[in-house]
Amino acid sequence: MRILGIDPGLKATGYGLIDLSSSQTTLLEAGCIEPNPKDLLGNRIERVYRNLDIILQNYQPEVMVLEKLYAHYKHPTTACLLGHIRGVICLLSAQRQIELKEYAAKRIRKALTGNGNAPKLQTCRMVAHLLRIDPLKLNLDASDALALALGYMYILRSQSGFEDLKGKSGNP
Repeated sequence: MRILGIDPGLKATGYGLIDLSSSQTTLLEAGCIEPNPKDLLGNRIERVYRNLDIILQNYQPEVMVLEKLYAHYKHPTTACLLGHIRGVICLLSAQRQIELKEYAAKRIRKALTGNGNAPKLQTCRMVAHLLRIDPLKLNLDASDALALALGYMYILRSQSGFEDLKGKSGNP
């Protein structure tokens, strides 16, 4: 099973793709889509759409995991702008017929670290540990996206009783 985690953002959209094989969890690709902040809004959204579409074509994940929208009451415009990026992600999911799951950042952090309020750096270190990679090679947006993919895997195991997957990923 291939899982694509997406941390949506207008300045930077992080993505992380993992593969669950019979023997282990493997990092396939992770990175960040950073549109030019001086471009028109439509062009920035289109760049995120185009780049994610290429990733979907190349890797054909079965599931996309999207971070739920968190809107602070002091910054309502930010939530509206973020909704544009989330919209193109939902559109891609429908166009490519890929299952879309949404989780709050706190739920994912709890699944990975045991603490829903874990700081981003702690989550990044846990992601790097689970995937056996250098945490310095991950930016926080890509790390958050990989956390979504890994968190989904752990949540799926706990909810569905996927006991046969436990231990096969090489992770606890």
